[in-house]
Amino acid sequence: MMLYNSMVHLFSGEGIFWSHTNLSQNQISPYLYSAIVSGEDQRFFSHDGFDTAQINDALREHARHPNRPLRGASTISQQVAKNLFLPPWHSFLREGIEAYYTILMEIMWPKTRILQMYANIVEFAPNVYGAEEGAEFHFHRHANQLTAQQAAQMAAVLPNPVRWSASHPSPYIRRRAARILRQMRGLPASEADDGEPD
Repeated sequence: MMLYNSMVHLFSGEGIFWSHTNLSQNQISPYLYSAIVSGEDQRFFSHDGFDTAQINDALREHARHPNRPLRGASTISQQVAKNLFLPPWHSFLREGIEAYYTILMEIMWPKTRILQMYANIVEFAPNVYGAEEGAEFHFHRHANQLTAQQAAQMAAVLPNPVRWSASHPSPYIRRRAARILRQMRGLPASEADDGEPD
């Protein structure tokens, strides 16, 4: 994904640039792992790479509102497969290859390794990839120094890190981060926090 995005920038005349540092598992704050799971894939440790409950929910929602785009139901494992091995082209062939890599990772890697890989490659700001560079960019600290609040804010922007900022959060991102923080602490999230972006 980093290489593909850099090629897009190059062909648009912007030059090649990205920021990334790979970290070992214990160099990333446990708060960030917890925030990512809370915000992106709460059944991560119980599913086998595909969250059938989320898929069915998305299909039912689309059936009720067919004019809206189908809501994504990708798991952390699927996102790692997509971002690590595949370009962002949409086709049935690509979906099949993504599923293959997802199954392969779930067989060969423990969940903690998949989560570590996700934290190392996900984009936290435009061309800023991984926990270390994201923490430095947004909060001027190392990934293992993130507080629970900062981790929640970083996880809150993951649906669209180009549009939203963890260090300068909009009201929507502040509400989303608060919801993630409550989930990290094992408290129920308020339905009042489910809303459209401001």
